[in-house]
Amino acid sequence: MSADQSEAEAADTEETTGAKLFGSWSVDDIEFGDPSTERYITVTPVAHTMGRHADKQFQKSEISIVERLINRLMQTGENTGKKQMTTRIVREAFETIHDRTGENPVQVLVYAVENAAPREETVRLKYGGISVPKAVDISPQRRVDQALKFIAEGVHNASFKSENDVVEALAQQLMGAANNDVGTYAVNQKEEKERVAAAAR
Repeated sequence: MSADQSEAEAADTEETTGAKLFGSWSVDDIEFGDPSTERYITVTPVAHTMGRHADKQFQKSEISIVERLINRLMQTGENTGKKQMTTRIVREAFETIHDRTGENPVQVLVYAVENAAPREETVRLKYGGISVPKAVDISPQRRVDQALKFIAEGVHNASFKSENDVVEALAQQLMGAANNDVGTYAVNQKEEKERVAAAAR
């Protein structure tokens, strides 16, 4: 690492010390319930890194989990590239979560990701001409990726061509997943994936 890079990272650290996400939510005292994914859930007060880690394949975990959620929500055809709009949706959903639960919405997001992260999945192994499903453990980084995917899919399914507002849909998905509610799409998908894997052991 060059001296310039070290100085830039030190400056970033100084700027973000004591700062709050969206100017409202502290990221200093976030608790983690799952030690395996803690390393891959980065919580920072920065919600837009402007693609700083885009060229580094395995360093996406350095991006704030909030920004990763924002990026996931943009991965549908009609929302591609609309980062300011998606950031506003997430900010308003966080305000809704705080109004209803009284908790720090960043903490709710962390719990939601942990509860929606599957531990097992199936792969297909070929023996001759026969394809056999086999249960495998999921790496912690992929667990976080899958959890964000399930949450984003749940929000899209609940709000697309529906009377439900996307802000309300996101708030409900995060609160439900944080409470480990099986009725929530993300937790339901996790349970389904683990059930299929258990049957393939």
